[in-house]
Amino acid sequence: MSFKTLSFAAIAAASFALPAFAESIIAVDDPYARVSTKMSKSGAAFMVIENSGDEDDRLIDVKSDIAKKVELHTHKDDGNGNMSMVHVEEGFVIPAGGKHMLMRGGDHVMFMGLNKGLDHGDIVGVTLVFEKAGDVTLEIPVDLERKPMHGMKHGN
Repeated sequence: MSFKTLSFAAIAAASFALPAFAESIIAVDDPYARVSTKMSKSGAAFMVIENSGDEDDRLIDVKSDIAKKVELHTHKDDGNGNMSMVHVEEGFVIPAGGKHMLMRGGDHVMFMGLNKGLDHGDIVGVTLVFEKAGDVTLEIPVDLERKPMHGMKHGN
């Protein structure tokens, strides 16, 4: 094998290994999705995203075929005590060695224009898109019985 061929093979092997390493630093804990009623046209997903890496990462997008539109959202107070949900185009920072909670009443994944009703126990396929770690695909259970803070682990 020539030096050129060997070098190309080494570079190709390293480039395939990097995405796998990057994904291994992001972990998702306790994901669940819910809708308010069976007839709801929207729903949301919640989870804890942990970054065991040495650098901050950013959740920049989310994808799913469960709804016509899927976005990263948060709740904002307009200053008069009225809360509204808004799309967070810049995404959410996942701090190095830390975690970011997507939870009810805060940051979350929003499903708008659901393609079908969601029942307790259904599974929703979701892909989280990170700036550095790339795509992380999840199967998120629908949990219509969970109370707002049930099962959520507190932390950073």
